[in-house]
Amino acid sequence: MRYHTGMPSFDVTSAVDLQEVDNAVNQARKEVSQRYDFKGSKAAIDFDRAAGTLTLTADDEFKLQALWEVVETRMVRRKVPLKNLKRGEIERGANDTVRRVITLQQGIPTEAAREIVKFIKDRKLKKIQPAIQGDQLRISSPSRDELQSVMALLRAEDFGVELQFGNYRE
Repeated sequence: MRYHTGMPSFDVTSAVDLQEVDNAVNQARKEVSQRYDFKGSKAAIDFDRAAGTLTLTADDEFKLQALWEVVETRMVRRKVPLKNLKRGEIERGANDTVRRVITLQQGIPTEAAREIVKFIKDRKLKKIQPAIQGDQLRISSPSRDELQSVMALLRAEDFGVELQFGNYRE
């Protein structure tokens, strides 16, 4: 149960729909299996739902990039925010392969949350109260118009993750 201040508020979150990621990965695997340029190659896409990671494996960096482009296209089509896919470094794998781990960013990272709070405070908006609550933010204000303007300001900025607005309360 949450304490309710009686003031209008909304939450700012950042989440990736894991079912959509799963769907995109399955579609990407199917496309890769049918593509001529991947015939006989060691291209693989592994999705670890629990760890929130994708691991792409390919014969070389060129194929790895092509594999990423397939995954990226499928993610976009399934409306998975690409900003929340954090690509790691390319590593050498077994059997002369290369691999890259992509981490799914769930929630707003602490650094980005602080940046958002600072961004709001720097705008000198009266009566706006941003509060970091774990991996999300709660923005409250007695003025609904002020809340709307904060949403518009946040939508226009890039904080490195896809922002979603929800849980609007009167």
